Amino acid sequence: MTDRRIKILTFLLFAVFTVFLGRLFQLQIIEGKKNRNLAETNRLIKIPIPAPRGIIYDRHGIVLADNEPKYLVKDKEISREEGIIRQSEGRDADLKIVLQRKYRQSSMFAHSIGYLGEVTEKELSTGKLDLKGYGLGSWLGRVGIEAEYEEILKGRDGTELAEVDTQGSIVRRTGRILPTSGKALNLALDSKLQEVAAKELTGKKGAVIAQNPQNGEVFILYSSPSFDPNLFITKDNNNSLAKLITDEENRPLFNRVISGIFAPGSTFKIVTSTAGLEEKKITENTLINDPGVLTVGDFKYANWYFTQYGRTEGEINVVRALIRSTDTFFYKLGEMVGPEKINFWAQKYNLDKIFGIDLPGEIPGFVGTPEWKKKYKNEGWFLGNTYHLAIGQGDIDLTPLAVNEMASVVANNGKYCTPRMLRLGTENTPYQAECKDTGVKKEYLDIIKRGMIGACETGGTAYPFFDFKPVAACKTGTAETGDGKTTHAWFTVFAPSENPTIVLTVLVERGGEGSTVAAPIAKEILKEYFKGK
Repeated sequence: MTDRRIKILTFLLFAVFTVFLGRLFQLQIIEGKKNRNLAETNRLIKIPIPAPRGIIYDRHGIVLADNEPKYLVKDKEISREEGIIRQSEGRDADLKIVLQRKYRQSSMFAHSIGYLGEVTEKELSTGKLDLKGYGLGSWLGRVGIEAEYEEILKGRDGTELAEVDTQGSIVRRTGRILPTSGKALNLALDSKLQEVAAKELTGKKGAVIAQNPQNGEVFILYSSPSFDPNLFITKDNNNSLAKLITDEENRPLFNRVISGIFAPGSTFKIVTSTAGLEEKKITENTLINDPGVLTVGDFKYANWYFTQYGRTEGEINVVRALIRSTDTFFYKLGEMVGPEKINFWAQKYNLDKIFGIDLPGEIPGFVGTPEWKKKYKNEGWFLGNTYHLAIGQGDIDLTPLAVNEMASVVANNGKYCTPRMLRLGTENTPYQAECKDTGVKKEYLDIIKRGMIGACETGGTAYPFFDFKPVAACKTGTAETGDGKTTHAWFTVFAPSENPTIVLTVLVERGGEGSTVAAPIAKEILKEYFKGK
């Protein structure tokens, strides 16, 4: 190799080395701090620490929903015992402890408390929900109390900083911001009463709602059939969930208390009586004859007493008509008042609107009018339509909650109170009783109350209550369903009849007669309520 070539090669090597040294100086000296920070950041990850969700209690302090720890290693669940051993031996670098929601009473409070669901990527991307503070996989209240009071129950998540190796395993934990637990809620629900309601409705479709008529606190809210809300939390249960969702016959996820509307049958005679008295069409002493059956053109409208026993009631007043639930009396009263006035007084009872219970999903009732029928069915309104409306049949549907509030008006001297799931006057319960006056005169409500007291005494329609103490006031209802074969069984009652502390409504869907099917259920619940009182 010539000297000239050696010089050229030496120069090139020197140039390359100079560039290398320059780059090394830039990376280590000039940008060294920046790159060290970047490298350190690349090895640190943020691990969210979900906040413990607020515990839910019943009115007696019984736990209805709380949280239990779940132990995970690389997202695989291990037993609680193994997790504790790992912690004691210092092998907890990859151990992750999460709190999982647990519904302690299984299906008994499912429609009241609701359940949680994981936030999905679609929900985060569409922005349809306000999910600030939530991430993929966060738990969110979907229905019931869990949804209604999400902000109170959720709390604030914390964060943990951890150093990981190239395989993603945690090397060490470097810092932690602790979460803030969600706040507890004390419900007005009574576990003992709810248990009786659930037991009595076993194998039946129906609903039970009970409240304090003086402040609206809800003691019982049970819809049957029910479901286990824990299924929405645990993994590997897709088959069980699919059965719940696709069960169109029983509809276990459907809250019949606040979302189901049914013909109220004779319970609606409370409103028809109100309309007759308020519109001065009758007084307490007005007598109307029961012929057993009324004939209008080619149609016959019979009283149940005539249909079943071939007998008539004779001339009776409104108190006796309520005691005996005499259809012919209310047919004639409905004709005297007219459908518009019946609807007007139904609105006074708020039956065409929601009552504002603190649960998602409440729907209003419906009471038809001639104008509605013409507009939406393009049909005329006939006398027979008025007859049906007057006894709670035909173009009328109410929720069990609405029927209960209707009875509450009589119990509470003309007022109905907003139904409240949270117990009033407890921590995290901002509500005071909210009651509204219907404008129905107390003197007329006293007349109706006497009829309802008589219905629960010997000679009335509610024979299961003839020997019940304290004295109760009630109304039976048997509503045709349209298939010509089945009837909804209704029973609404408040007790004691003077200064009542509970109003209760039972619906058994397509269950038969109110007196024989729904009333015995109500009796068992009230026996529990008044036990020891």
